[in-house]
Amino acid sequence: MNTAPVNTSYAKAPNKTLTASGMTFAYRELGQEEEVPVVFFVHLAGTLDNWDPRIVDAIAQHRHVITFDQQGVGGSSGKVPATLEQAADDAYAFIAALGYSKIDVFSFSMGGMIAQDLIVKHPSLVRKLVLTGTGPRGGKGMGKVIGTTYWDVFRATVTRSDPKEFLFFNRDAAGKKAGKAFVNRLKERTADRDKDIKLPAFQTQLKAIAKFGRSAPSDLSVITGPTLIANGDNDRMVPSILSNDLHSRIRGSELIIYPDSGHGGIFQYWEKFAPVAVKFLTAAEPAATGS
Repeated sequence: MNTAPVNTSYAKAPNKTLTASGMTFAYRELGQEEEVPVVFFVHLAGTLDNWDPRIVDAIAQHRHVITFDQQGVGGSSGKVPATLEQAADDAYAFIAALGYSKIDVFSFSMGGMIAQDLIVKHPSLVRKLVLTGTGPRGGKGMGKVIGTTYWDVFRATVTRSDPKEFLFFNRDAAGKKAGKAFVNRLKERTADRDKDIKLPAFQTQLKAIAKFGRSAPSDLSVITGPTLIANGDNDRMVPSILSNDLHSRIRGSELIIYPDSGHGGIFQYWEKFAPVAVKFLTAAEPAATGS
């Protein structure tokens, strides 16, 4: 019997919708179907079109990948929740409606914060966890995210640039080159693109992150599965030291800090990071750790 070839190109992944608990979620999936998929949790203001295809495609060669829009963003319905806890509850409703009782998670920035809240409430749901460019609830210095974000959005507006070039990358020669390359990769999908986030939704997400940063720390000892943490060494949005903080709180976690890079270190160093992520997400068993 002839079977259709498996799509592993994010640029060609069809847009889909799913209704759960009265909420409609926009999502895409690619790669060979499997019992435990890799669900991607996106960053502040991110939509389906904000994932680096070099990383998604590399993982989809080996795993089943699912990306989705949070409520009130892109093609999803409703309003952006006022807290990241609620965003995690929404994500859980989406995952349950898809029929999965176990997932692996790939997260970046705000997505990593939502993923943490999801695991704290549902510890048995997540098998493997990738946390990039993110920090823990109550992390020191995270309260500065609003000022940093608005300043960089202003700088981008003045220079007619994409804000991600300022927010994600250093403003040295290497960072500027990496930023432009990243933004160009995000444009590779030309058909059926997602809707950009609206300003009120963006502002609500930003306030939710600030609340997360000011809150009491979560008990991350509930995260017992394999965890990969990565960031650049000069993250101005979510201070790089918070990646070390996560590493110290999550037993057995692996930490990678890329040199001379910012919030988007994994995108600047995608050629190094993508194979690491693939190896982590395809390993049959976690590596043994010392006591």
